[in-house]
Amino acid sequence: MRGKGVAVILPLSLDFATLFGAPGIRYGTITVATVIAFCNNKGGVGKTTTAVNSAAYLAALGKRVLLVDIDPQANATSGVGVDPAGLERHLYHGLVAAAHPDEFLHKTGVSNLHLLPSSPDLAGAAIELVGVGDREYRLRNLLSRIGRRYDYILIDPPPSLDLLAVNALAAADRVVIPVQCEYYALEGLAKLLQTIDLVNANLKTGVALMGAVLTMFDRTSRLHRAVAEEIRQKFPGYVFETVIPRNVNLAEAPSFGKTILQYGPYSHGAKAYRKLAQEIIGLAKASS
Repeated sequence: MRGKGVAVILPLSLDFATLFGAPGIRYGTITVATVIAFCNNKGGVGKTTTAVNSAAYLAALGKRVLLVDIDPQANATSGVGVDPAGLERHLYHGLVAAAHPDEFLHKTGVSNLHLLPSSPDLAGAAIELVGVGDREYRLRNLLSRIGRRYDYILIDPPPSLDLLAVNALAAADRVVIPVQCEYYALEGLAKLLQTIDLVNANLKTGVALMGAVLTMFDRTSRLHRAVAEEIRQKFPGYVFETVIPRNVNLAEAPSFGKTILQYGPYSHGAKAYRKLAQEIIGLAKASS
């Protein structure tokens, strides 16, 4: 599978000029780290689960990893054992008040894995940043201050196309799209690819598709098998070989504030995310 840019032409009822403003320049440069945003405009597709567990297994494979939670739901934050309600400082302070990331950087229970946590307060950032000139690049500028420390920076944005999600895309080098094997998956995937193209055109960024990863896959389901086959046919070369199965341990782990590496390291879900992390490493090397 190769991860190059893909252009998909589909109608999209969204005024990008209003959202982004006039085309601009790229701001801070994030050196060393490969920055990957895990995106899907639809919720409930395993996006956060994939971001969290990919981060855990990249760290387990010896990579220095930073997980960035830019979703006000803060599920990635709680998923690695950090209580959002107990935080005095978090990503909101970095985006709105330009606080240095060291002021709210957290270690996790996984060696080599650090976290920039989120909070429900982050929902107000989009409103407070409306009049700020570099509002689409706030996350990129923030990460440029610590990018040298890491091999991979993984971003978990909200399941929507708001200013926070745009910040995630503007900061990223690559995008991974978790896709649930369901009826509307193809339409959603195509629209998200067009969104990436529009972000690149309007913000002068160079984010490219690393690939789509099939999640919550039930091999006994005829529908799941049919959707998986059709996605691979429609987007050849842009779908990860690894398929994430529907797995009880994966569903339970977040309620304990643990990654699947910690909660069920011998489960089928854990084995799948280890394979996915290895694929990500291989693709990152191939594109560097």
